[in-house]
Amino acid sequence: MTTTAETFRHLHAGPGLLLLANCWDAGSARLIESLGARAMATTSAGVAWSHGFPDGNALPTDRLLATIRAITRVIAIPLSVDLEGGYSDDPLDVAELVARVLGEGAVGVNIEDGRSPPELLAAKIEQLKRVAAHAHVDLFVNARTDVYLQGLVDAPQRVAETLRRAKRYRDAGADGLFVPLVTAPAEIQAIAADSGMPLNLLATRGVPPASELVGLGVRRLSAGSAIASAVGGHSAALASAFLREGRSEALYEKGIPYPEMNALFAR
Repeated sequence: MTTTAETFRHLHAGPGLLLLANCWDAGSARLIESLGARAMATTSAGVAWSHGFPDGNALPTDRLLATIRAITRVIAIPLSVDLEGGYSDDPLDVAELVARVLGEGAVGVNIEDGRSPPELLAAKIEQLKRVAAHAHVDLFVNARTDVYLQGLVDAPQRVAETLRRAKRYRDAGADGLFVPLVTAPAEIQAIAADSGMPLNLLATRGVPPASELVGLGVRRLSAGSAIASAVGGHSAALASAFLREGRSEALYEKGIPYPEMNALFAR
């Protein structure tokens, strides 16, 4: 019998591109699942904002765990959790958190290097894979490198530095590579060809269309925080107009009818 973890891993092998419309709470997760998503992933920014915290390792881990628990209660598809940097610089602390994340039903994690030395992320990956093996979960670890996102090296060195880090993370046990903000087709193709792991990109301005990404070797495309930000923008526009004018019509123009929304959770 295929487990949820195995299903998630197989989705990175194709056919086609694994599209992840990142959620931030149980409601958004259940809605996205109902639209045909094959797997679910959280956005760390969206989860943090939903609890009143900024993105950037500021979210208390008890809030993170409560969110995972709420999401896995309402969905039946695989869930991957964005752990930012693991909310600690101590690999053992990160591994302990991952053990609790697995206990709530997640089968994948994103973990990033940011501006920290790549050796630190490699150590975290080694520890969390050890914990996953102990829990008998085939955890899919998506290692995010911020070479492009943070501008860690000059542009001509970005592909080489990304591949250098990819090898270090793969050797530590990573299963996938996430490279936000790489957009040039030639660079995408070079990273996909030589990283030795399924390549995940961030849906952002300038990224080639999904149909082209498959040909470049990309296996996964994530919305990141974009949907949560768009919901925030739409909510701000509606609330602003309502507070200014007190009119009701616009509130119902694009909303999901109450009975339909409520029915999503009648399980």
